[in-house]
Amino acid sequence: MNRFAFHSTGLAIKAIYDMTRARVNLHGEENIPEGSVIFAVNHFTRIETIFLPLHLQKVTGVPVWSLADAALFKGFVGDFISEAGAVSTRDPDRDSLMVKSLLTGEANWVIFPEGRMVKTKKIFENGEFVIRAAEGPHPPRTGAATLALRTEFYRERLKMMQAKKPDEYRRLLELFGMEEGEARLDQATSIVPVNITYYPLRARESIISRITGTLIDNPSTRTLEELMTEGSMLLDGVDVDVRFGKPIKVRPYLKNPVVAWDIASDDPINFDDPINSRDVLREASRTLMKAYMTAIYSMTTVNHDHIFSLLMMRHKSDYIDPMDLKTRAFVVSDWLRKQIGIYIHSSLEDPQSHLLTDDRYEKFSNIMEVAESKGVVRRSEEGGIIRNPELLEDEGQFHTLRIQNPLMVMANEVEPLTDLTAFVDQVAREPGTQIRRRIFGLLMEKGINDFKKDREAFFVEGESKPAEIGSPCLLKGDEKRMGVLLIHGYMAAPAEVRGLADELQRQGYWVYMPRLQGHGTAPEDLAERRYLDWVVSVEEGYALLKNMCDTLFVGGFSMGAGLALDLVTRIDEAGRVKGVFAVAPPMKLQDYSSRFVPAVDTWNALMKRLRIDRVRKEFIENNPENPHINYARNPVSGIREIDRLMDQLAPKLGVITMPALIVQSARDPVVSPKGSRKIFDRITSEDKEYRLFNFSRHGILLHEGSEKVYRAVVEFLADHR
Repeated sequence: MNRFAFHSTGLAIKAIYDMTRARVNLHGEENIPEGSVIFAVNHFTRIETIFLPLHLQKVTGVPVWSLADAALFKGFVGDFISEAGAVSTRDPDRDSLMVKSLLTGEANWVIFPEGRMVKTKKIFENGEFVIRAAEGPHPPRTGAATLALRTEFYRERLKMMQAKKPDEYRRLLELFGMEEGEARLDQATSIVPVNITYYPLRARESIISRITGTLIDNPSTRTLEELMTEGSMLLDGVDVDVRFGKPIKVRPYLKNPVVAWDIASDDPINFDDPINSRDVLREASRTLMKAYMTAIYSMTTVNHDHIFSLLMMRHKSDYIDPMDLKTRAFVVSDWLRKQIGIYIHSSLEDPQSHLLTDDRYEKFSNIMEVAESKGVVRRSEEGGIIRNPELLEDEGQFHTLRIQNPLMVMANEVEPLTDLTAFVDQVAREPGTQIRRRIFGLLMEKGINDFKKDREAFFVEGESKPAEIGSPCLLKGDEKRMGVLLIHGYMAAPAEVRGLADELQRQGYWVYMPRLQGHGTAPEDLAERRYLDWVVSVEEGYALLKNMCDTLFVGGFSMGAGLALDLVTRIDEAGRVKGVFAVAPPMKLQDYSSRFVPAVDTWNALMKRLRIDRVRKEFIENNPENPHINYARNPVSGIREIDRLMDQLAPKLGVITMPALIVQSARDPVVSPKGSRKIFDRITSEDKEYRLFNFSRHGILLHEGSEKVYRAVVEFLADHR
């Protein structure tokens, strides 16, 4: 192989690849051993033949060549990939070239054990790995295993002959075209299983397919499909998770008396000569193949598309309620994060409360858009999902399934993860009441465990509050199943709103008081949080209560009031959420008093730009009205997060059309009444009320006169339940 051409072509590939929007994420590079390595990789797209060797060479510092489908080696593309280090599967010298390069350490290799692209991702049937082909189903190819075994066979024989029979040693060197000392006899050959998972998988016409259509007369269905699928991946952006498994050492598979006899044989052995241990090595190659195939597919990176595709494919009915589907997906995602040995996409590592509220990251809407566009499902007039059973059962054509039915492709990909598919089957068939109980239990447990973990991590003797102050709390109501989500304020804890909660419970309401992340523990905890963390806490509280109660109200105090308003701008629960109430909500950060928002924030920003850390002030003193609940130190970073929360809320207030109550103290020393009045004016509800009380404090849900505020809230709820 021409080394200069290989290097220059690699630079060209890198330049082209850098222009794409694909994001390649490597995991487990530490599993790549020293010595000769064959990377056994699952095969789904043509682009793997090009980009994977590029990244592997960067990681290992050793040239990486690949064995590629003979169909690729035509015209300009064939010349290009040849120079990039690809060898055709039909090259008569391929095996000897691969063994030589592994013996000398000249290059490592990428081999696709499926033997061809598995566009349908259908690789697993009845507990076995099976490749479907025109000639009939067959096991995956043992090429990677066979070449690894042959490499180690000749490495061991070279070592043996070097000491025992120098003439045979030199003959073998000549056979492989090697010079004296070129063979790395102190090395060993390993097979490293590699899994590549793409997310999201979207196939549509791209600029690549349009340009190609002008250059190629009547391109085949196969060509168009590949250009649409892989062009979309490159240009629209796709996450490519590449996982390296534990290396499989090949030498132990040679520990057999018959193999040892052949290695030590005095008779000359040419590369393709039949040997006594042929059958033994063939069986060893099959064992090796099963080992690396199991490893490859156990490393599939599970993502939202997998979850939704499996649930839609395995749902017990052809009619699916969208919220019910998202709720089941939440259960599956929660289970996945607790599993050891199942890998998940980075987006599943984050809290999944968005699945139960506004789908703000479009995980559900994206897969639904694809499913609807392909006719796999359609929407009913009421917004329900109706499956097309014919398409769900039709495995389609090999070269078009990625376009025709991507849901099936996604479901096929995770079939080897039998624990996952078994759990999804269970969740897909569980009654809705059981799913709701699951959600309720999961979120109750999570809220308590998160608090315990954070309190232990940030505990400050003499400053951290008692556990009963900061812990999230549920108060059970009567059987009418009416719930109130009640959200505390900044630097506070659920105990801040406990008085109102007790009154609401006496009125028969279920009340849940979530703990906003960073609160109820220590100021250092709050300093690390962002407003989106508080949003998640609220969403989890809302989902918990929604799965227990038939109707809901949402309300909060101060910053918690802002979070309550933010929540109702993002949920579409017609008839379910009856109203929202906000006590002392700030419209903008500047609505807070100057003692609450000091100029120190600007000072810190300036010091950070000047890189003068020693004079930055991370906390300011706070003199709270309720020192038994509130922090005595206010993290400056938290003030910035309040600002971000309010900035994104302000333009959305107009979408609030449900009944609303705004409550304010006329002489509030922290939040200006002008701010809460602006909120009231921007809300477009026909049924809204502004109540002004003549208190001279901010915390009007505690201490003398607070029962008047309680009464206003109770009356509002009673009028609208």
